[in-house]
Amino acid sequence: MFKWLLPESCSTLEMFKVVISSFIAIATSICFLFLTLPRKSFYHSLFISNSLSENESISAHLFVLTRRPHVAGSEANAEAAAYVLSTLASYDIPTHIAPYYTALTYPVSRSLVLTRPHNSPTEFTLQQEVYEGDPYAVVASEIEPTFHAYAKSGTAVGPVVYVNYGRVEDYVQLEEMGVNVSGKVVLARYGKIFRGDIVENAYAEGATGAVIFTDKKDYGGEGKWFPDEKWMPPTGVQVGSVYSGAGDPTTPGWPSSEECERISEEAVEKSGDVPLIPSLPISWADGDVIMRSLEGEVASDDWQGGKGAPVYRVGPGPGVVNLTYQGKQVISKIENVIGIIRGVKEPDRFVILGNHRDAWTFGAADPNSGTACLLEVAKRLWKLQKKGWKPRRTIILCNWDAEEYGLIGSTEWVEENRQMLASRAVAYLNVDVAVAGAGFEASATPQLDQLIVQAAKQVRDPDNSSQTIYDSWINSTNSPVIGRLGGGGSDYAAFVQHIGVPAADFSFGGGYPVYHSMYDDFVWMNKFGDPMFQRHVAVASLWGLVALKLADDLILPFNYLSYALELQKSAEDLRSQVLNRGITLLPLVNSINELEKAAIKINDEIKAVEGSIWKDGQKVRELNDRLMMAERAFTDREGLTGRWWYKHLIYAPSKHDDYGSKSFPGIDDAIEKAKAQNTTECWHSVQHEIWRVSRVVTQVSLCLYGQLK
Repeated sequence: MFKWLLPESCSTLEMFKVVISSFIAIATSICFLFLTLPRKSFYHSLFISNSLSENESISAHLFVLTRRPHVAGSEANAEAAAYVLSTLASYDIPTHIAPYYTALTYPVSRSLVLTRPHNSPTEFTLQQEVYEGDPYAVVASEIEPTFHAYAKSGTAVGPVVYVNYGRVEDYVQLEEMGVNVSGKVVLARYGKIFRGDIVENAYAEGATGAVIFTDKKDYGGEGKWFPDEKWMPPTGVQVGSVYSGAGDPTTPGWPSSEECERISEEAVEKSGDVPLIPSLPISWADGDVIMRSLEGEVASDDWQGGKGAPVYRVGPGPGVVNLTYQGKQVISKIENVIGIIRGVKEPDRFVILGNHRDAWTFGAADPNSGTACLLEVAKRLWKLQKKGWKPRRTIILCNWDAEEYGLIGSTEWVEENRQMLASRAVAYLNVDVAVAGAGFEASATPQLDQLIVQAAKQVRDPDNSSQTIYDSWINSTNSPVIGRLGGGGSDYAAFVQHIGVPAADFSFGGGYPVYHSMYDDFVWMNKFGDPMFQRHVAVASLWGLVALKLADDLILPFNYLSYALELQKSAEDLRSQVLNRGITLLPLVNSINELEKAAIKINDEIKAVEGSIWKDGQKVRELNDRLMMAERAFTDREGLTGRWWYKHLIYAPSKHDDYGSKSFPGIDDAIEKAKAQNTTECWHSVQHEIWRVSRVVTQVSLCLYGQLK
């Protein structure tokens, strides 16, 4: 070695000195190279810096995306997909379309007529009105007539009964008042639960149809509305889907390719995921007219409307409505846009960011505030790449289609790529409505809590630059409140609830008055949602920062101790529900205690690796595999009893509210049934569900330990 450097007369000692000097020179060069390369933390700080942030480009993206109404399956939505595709490609991100052919429904005709004694019939126009100076008046005709996707076609005629929010407990209260809705048409107001469950609960009580109105108390404000204020105008209507499943209803469990197998419409109805009675959404102005036609007992105070509303009575009647709806089902092409930034060290590990693109109308808040933020994240990642950054793991940017119909685009993609994702997905980060106002909100699987808090401490609060998002978060709630992802409200569902991928969801502002109406447009966002587009900037910063940590950190920033503590609280909450029923929670409690020990042990292993000078690559990979796969172990291949698609036994939608979330949903379902029927067999089922959950929790512990028994 190195003999070519030495003259033939060199002694052995001289040769040794030269060799040592050469090694020192090489080592010095290598050290200098590593010292001069920027650390990953440098790029992460740069990502959230003002030098890379652009509120103007976010605003421009949102303006383009919301020029026309773009419901799933429409030409306008295909144009929006092309825009997202070309934008990602302009950032040198390899991008493609993943198409599916899915069963979507559209309205053909609908009518609603109110008949009252001694009055002429009132036929409602069911029209959302443009306002004077509306810049979108010219394209308003492209908006689909107000309807419920997957609503049952048919006619319902009957006296009206007011059922508040249409929850199970509302019907219990009506029963106590002696009011029966069988054979009636129910009038419910939006809020509290998923609209599909409002219709399903009405059917379960024997109603023949459902009319759902946007109550002024909850959405209409007092006196002024859009475009003068943020509130829903009198003719504004919240449209949406009443399908309670996930994915194309005609391809349950498999992807909707062009020539795939499909089940019949009759089989879809038997699945229990689509309503069996017709329904229509209406405005608060129309709801007010129907409410004034009701007599009967005065509703309780918490059922009443707001200032200026009539007295809310429950009926039935004497007002009678004739509701007719006719829809059509069409196999429509939908398009997911997928961009991939390949990792250099672990390309087979995926950090996935997702947002949907389709909207019921213009979709400025829902969902294209999130789409604009996704494009901003992509742009900043491109800028980082030009400065030398390369992700350790692969980052995948997904723009979903047909979310509004029932999480269809994301679900079909997950079902098509199920095995690949189950073995390679590190986490899924979702943003749906990125911005609808002030106030940061986050939901996640618990092992991501610590990471989200850390990121919130680094990103400036868009409404007060003297503090961070974390500071404003704790000022409003005393401590960071992170929700959970058991509800079926957005595209994280297939990742968490079907295949068990850790996930998070971020937003600013929560609910907003013009949700799913024609007034959710760029004007509303520019005037009320985010006039300076700094909240959009903040969402992009936090979303991207969390993704960068997951993609670049040597060891995945997961902490399962948070999970164990969360489950301990949930188990404690079960005690009062099974007291004196011969039920033991001991298997569940013991399994959660073991999970706590396993979480502490792997945290200690992580600290040991992080504290060592030389990192054992094989040990790092093995630790990351255990951290990544542990969430999968919360799933059970049989799924929830009666709801097989939901495999996760910790987080899934509530049985009577698809938006709601319950820990241990299978146990909760079994307890509800046992309380209703109060049979020995039903209470045995509760115990069985407790054992099922304890078994998956035990599997998670084994995964974290990384040892066979």
